[in-house]
Amino acid sequence: MPDTPHRPDTTEQDRRSALLKAGALQNAILTSPNFSIIATDEKGIIQLFNVGAERMLGYRADEVINLIRPSDMHDPDEVGARALQLSQELDTPIAPGFEALAFKASRGMEDIYELTYIRKDGSSFPAIVSITALRDDHADLIGYLLIGTDNSVRKRVERQLNEALVAAENANRAKTDFISSMSHELRTPLNAILGFAQLVESGTPAPTPTQKRGIKQILKAGWYLLELINEILDLTLIESGTLSLSGEPVSLAEVLQECRAMVEDQARQRSIGMVFSRLEMRHFVKADRTRLKQVLINLLFNAIKYNHPGGHVTVACALSAPERVRISVRDTGPGLSAEQQGQLFQPFNRLGQESGGEEGTGIGLVVTKRLVELMGGVIGVESTPGVGSVFWVDMPLCMAAQPLASDPLALESTRAEVPQGAPQHTVLYVEDNPANLELVELIVARRTDLRLLGAADASVGIEFARVYQPEVILMDINLPGISGVEALRILRADPTTAHIPIIALSANAVPRDIERGLAAGFFNYITKPIKVNQFMEALDQALAFAQTGHEPAPTQEPA
Repeated sequence: MPDTPHRPDTTEQDRRSALLKAGALQNAILTSPNFSIIATDEKGIIQLFNVGAERMLGYRADEVINLIRPSDMHDPDEVGARALQLSQELDTPIAPGFEALAFKASRGMEDIYELTYIRKDGSSFPAIVSITALRDDHADLIGYLLIGTDNSVRKRVERQLNEALVAAENANRAKTDFISSMSHELRTPLNAILGFAQLVESGTPAPTPTQKRGIKQILKAGWYLLELINEILDLTLIESGTLSLSGEPVSLAEVLQECRAMVEDQARQRSIGMVFSRLEMRHFVKADRTRLKQVLINLLFNAIKYNHPGGHVTVACALSAPERVRISVRDTGPGLSAEQQGQLFQPFNRLGQESGGEEGTGIGLVVTKRLVELMGGVIGVESTPGVGSVFWVDMPLCMAAQPLASDPLALESTRAEVPQGAPQHTVLYVEDNPANLELVELIVARRTDLRLLGAADASVGIEFARVYQPEVILMDINLPGISGVEALRILRADPTTAHIPIIALSANAVPRDIERGLAAGFFNYITKPIKVNQFMEALDQALAFAQTGHEPAPTQEPA
């Protein structure tokens, strides 16, 4: 019988192959130039220093093995700071040096830290290091393994991103400051144009019919220019992310009633019927009250403006989802084609109305859409040519912050009637612009119970306030020398003038400026150009406060 050929033991062959593979893998790891591997004994003295460590740190293995610790190659200040941090975190004293690197690992805790390595030539680089305790078969500590990677690229990218963010923030801030400055510069001459035009329109003797037509055109152009300034300002602030909005419970019934009062006169002039459906329940939405009114008024004005004489505007509210309410503004105008609806929210696109009789900026709906979305809402439109359009806004519902008054829809007038023979009240106006000062002088001159003192700068104004003790002070913000805000602080700090209500009267109309002014302590903040009725209402409120010490809610026109 022939001999059977000898075959090697396959199990032994697989074992040798696995050992060779493991050895090759281990060698590849130890010789990899992409990360450093440093092994130490239990005292932290380096015992293994791989090719990657040599490349990263600039030392040869024979220059560090049995000679130094890894902590000797770290930034000593950072090692000291880590020791202090760990001492506080673990409530035990930890010495600067290798103990600060190995303490957590020696207690069996995972530890990955970020410190700066110092190369042999003195240069440095940020590194992320993972440290693990090494133990023998009896679980006795025999050393530590540190695996490090160069973190320079990530740090550089982070630095570039941070620099880009800072540059973007600075650019946004510069843009906002520029807009605020330009708004001020544009509003200042507009204040004189619109203010004096209003005085001439309502003056005595009454203007002739020809003069009335001219005044009407001046006012129409002036208010249109102001609307354009406001809308561009809003759009720029929204797009730069600097527009501040509050999120508070807002009563839809109250807001709609206020909006109705503001648009009904225009609707009557155009023979447009207004229908406001009564709310079945008191809905509260989470929104910025001022901006929600701005949204609804813009939709209502558009529904009136682009309507037929004898047409109607219908406003309704209904639940569109369990937690959302839809406010719809329906008109009986010419309607919009599908193509026009697609272009509706584009800046400066008036959908072919440029040659029509109705003025407009082409920005209002763009601002409206952005405001609605910033408040967590959605805006849309449904339209049929020849029938009309429905613009709707969906807003999130919320709980009321506090119970409503017994009649939430009641509107109270804060304008005080001037009784016959009333005592004269002194008002001080601190203003460096002669035209603005003259305008307010003419407005106040119509009231027999008021007398006006003028001061061209804050220093004179402060002295006048101390000497004459006016009942109300009107204060410009951008004054030469001492600013209006600083003058406010000085007057508030003086016991003889601290009680006087001070109204800011400024062309700084950016919401941020208004918020800062009110936060600084102004009784009210009126933006230029002045609306005479609004100005007199604010003045009456301040006079009432000066006499009673009870402050009514200040009225503030949105910028």
